[in-house]
Amino acid sequence: MTFDTIETDRPLRGVVVGAGFIGGQWAPELLAHPQTSLAGWVDVDEERARAAAGKLGLDDLPVSASLTAVLDGEEPDFIVNCTVPQAHHDVTVTALRRGVSVLSEKPMAVSLDEARSMVRAADESRRLFVVNQNRRFMPTLVAFRRTVADLGPLGLLTSEFFMPYRNKNFLDTLEHPLLQDMSIHLFDAARAVSGADPVSVYCESFRPSWTWYAGACSATAIFEMTGGLRYTFAGSWSAPGQPTSWTGSWRAAGTRGTALWGGDGHAPTAEAADGQVVRAYAPGSDPFPGRRRFGGLAEGLEEFVTGLRTGRAPQGEGHDNIRSLAMVTAALESARTGMRVPITL
Repeated sequence: MTFDTIETDRPLRGVVVGAGFIGGQWAPELLAHPQTSLAGWVDVDEERARAAAGKLGLDDLPVSASLTAVLDGEEPDFIVNCTVPQAHHDVTVTALRRGVSVLSEKPMAVSLDEARSMVRAADESRRLFVVNQNRRFMPTLVAFRRTVADLGPLGLLTSEFFMPYRNKNFLDTLEHPLLQDMSIHLFDAARAVSGADPVSVYCESFRPSWTWYAGACSATAIFEMTGGLRYTFAGSWSAPGQPTSWTGSWRAAGTRGTALWGGDGHAPTAEAADGQVVRAYAPGSDPFPGRRRFGGLAEGLEEFVTGLRTGRAPQGEGHDNIRSLAMVTAALESARTGMRVPITL
């Protein structure tokens, strides 16, 4: 994939679309980055956007309920799509077709067909489209990824996610709340850690007798990945005790040994097979010490800006991130049909 770079010597102008919680986290990042500026804020509720801007002391910031009005009036270089997932497609495609690059919150879209349309729009407009998977930047996940790379070719990768989470207002509206809401984080991390892509999946999604959710809040899945790797996932939103971290717990087995990671807050460990040598990498330091922020946004913005300047594709670029979404959509199809599902783009 190729996209046009921006070579003008000025800060890149960004517009935040969506004035909910995550939009309120992204706006300060655009203000803090030395190579970006906040050029406008859009929300279907214009007053909410105005109030969000006011909290940052930006009473004169252009705000609107109309994305096209701000795109036409402010001529930004990019938008940050912080809307609800159901709006991701329309907002992203609207911006791309006007020649504006897009940095989006996950998931990319609610369906694979929508995601394909978004990637196609980026190609046709020669603009950069990136989905920020913020967990990829966690220092402990980065350390686990480096540790796994020392294991040689992988045979098995497993992750478990168990959390006694109660959010009936949102999750109770979903048929498969674990797969539809949380699994994208684990599935994308599996791709990041292993360097492998999905080939097929068999998944079962079910509702334990003790759960407080109406939908199938628990799931198990076996993915065949490129290179012969098998990635297995097990999890539940209704864990009856002994929760994992929010990033799960992980095991990777390769030709040279095994690595374990307990999720965020835990450094990885490793043990070598007989006659082999492996090492466990320590997490790096916070690149933005002292800044109160939502983790992974500053790092994602930095990669995005670097991509716009150099043409180097960031993590989460659309052609790549669609593979993580495909893992979710295929797992849902398998759960609904009871069949192993091939994963194709």
